[in-house]
Amino acid sequence: MKKCFVLFVVFVVATLLILSPGKKEEKKKEPSQVKEKEMRAIYFSYIEFDDYLQGEDEKDQKVKINQILETIKENHFNTVILHVRPFSDAIYASTLFPYSHILTGEEGSDPGYDVLAYLLEQAHAKDLKVHAWINPYRVRNTTDSSVLSENNPAVKWLGTNKVKIIDGKGIFYNPADSDVQNLIVKGVEELVQNYDVDGVQFDDYFYPSKDIDLEQFEEYKENGGLLDIDHYRLEQVSQMVKRVYDVIKKRDKTIEFGIAPEGNMSNNYTSNYADTLTWMHTCGYLDYIMPQIYFGFENEIRPYIETIESWNKEIQCKEVSLIPALAFYKAGKLDEYAMSGKEEWTKHQDMIMRQVLIANSMSHYGGFSLFRYDNVFSSEPVFAEERKNLQSLLDK
Repeated sequence: MKKCFVLFVVFVVATLLILSPGKKEEKKKEPSQVKEKEMRAIYFSYIEFDDYLQGEDEKDQKVKINQILETIKENHFNTVILHVRPFSDAIYASTLFPYSHILTGEEGSDPGYDVLAYLLEQAHAKDLKVHAWINPYRVRNTTDSSVLSENNPAVKWLGTNKVKIIDGKGIFYNPADSDVQNLIVKGVEELVQNYDVDGVQFDDYFYPSKDIDLEQFEEYKENGGLLDIDHYRLEQVSQMVKRVYDVIKKRDKTIEFGIAPEGNMSNNYTSNYADTLTWMHTCGYLDYIMPQIYFGFENEIRPYIETIESWNKEIQCKEVSLIPALAFYKAGKLDEYAMSGKEEWTKHQDMIMRQVLIANSMSHYGGFSLFRYDNVFSSEPVFAEERKNLQSLLDK
C-alpha cells in the first residue's frame, strides 16, 4: 500500500480491540497480502440520473458527466458502479431493451447519443473503472404498465405468468421462467460484447414475491422434481447467476462479475432466495461479493464488526473478494432499526472511515463501495465531515 500503511495496520488493530472487546479477532493480514489497489467504488444510481442528467441536452449532459467523473477521481475513488439497466431498459443502445426513461423522461426515447459509450470513454481516460449495475427482474417500480414502451420485452408478456404486477411494489419478471432467464443472460451478453465495461453487478432485488412462480413450481413437481419450493427458488436464481458468469467469462475473463446482496445473510434465503453461501463457497459464480453492510458498530441486532466477519468467514473460493457496500447515506441520521444504537450515526462523523479500516483487516478484502454519489459529495455539513474523515485514509 502507501508509505504510511504500517501506521494504518496498527490503528486497525487498536480499533478492533476497542470496538470488539472479548471477541475472537479475525486473523490480520501481513502488508504483502493486502491488495495494492483495492476497489474504491461509488454507486451512481438511476436517482442520480434523474437529478443530474434528465432534461438536459446532449452538450450539458456531457459536461455534467465529466464533472461527476472528475469529482470521483479527485477524491481518490477508482470505480463507478453505474446503473445501466435499473429496470427493463437501458442507458445504451440495445436490441433487447428500450432506452431508459431516466435519460429523457420517457421510456424508449432516444437521447441522441450513446450515454454509456461516452461515459466509458471519459471514465477510462481518467483511469476509472466502470461496473455496469443491473436489476435483472425489475420491470418498473410502478404498477402502471402504460408507461412501458412498446419495445419493452415485458409488454408482450403482460397477462402471462412471465411478468407480474405486484400491488404497492411494481412490475417484475418471474425468476423461474426460462424465457425470462434467457432474456437476462442475453442482455448481459449483449452488454459485454458491445461495451468495454470493467465489471457487471447485480444487487439484492431477486425474488419479488412468494407466489410469482407457483405455476412453474407445480409443473416442476409434476415432472418429478424433488426440491421443496424454497430450494427450488434458490436454484432458479443460482442457475441464472451461473449462466451470467459463464457468458461474461466467455467474452473476457478480466471482466468481473459481482453481486451486492442484503447484509443480513438470512434474509437472502428467506426473502430474496439468493444463495450467497453457494456463490461464496463454490468457484464459478462470481468474482466478488458486495454485501450491503448498512449497519453501525452499535447496531443492537446486527453490529458491523460481527456482520462483516461472518461474511468474510464464509468465503471458501479463493477467487472471491469481499467488497462491502457501506451506508454513507446514513451519516447524521437516526438509524431506527439499530434499536439502542440508533443515535450512533448522529454522534460520530468517522463511521465510514472506521468501517473501511475494519474491512481492510479481513482476509478476503478487495475494497469497499459507498452508497451513493449524491450523499458522498453532498455539501451538507454531516456528509462533508464524514467525507473529510474518510479522505484522511484515501489521501495517504
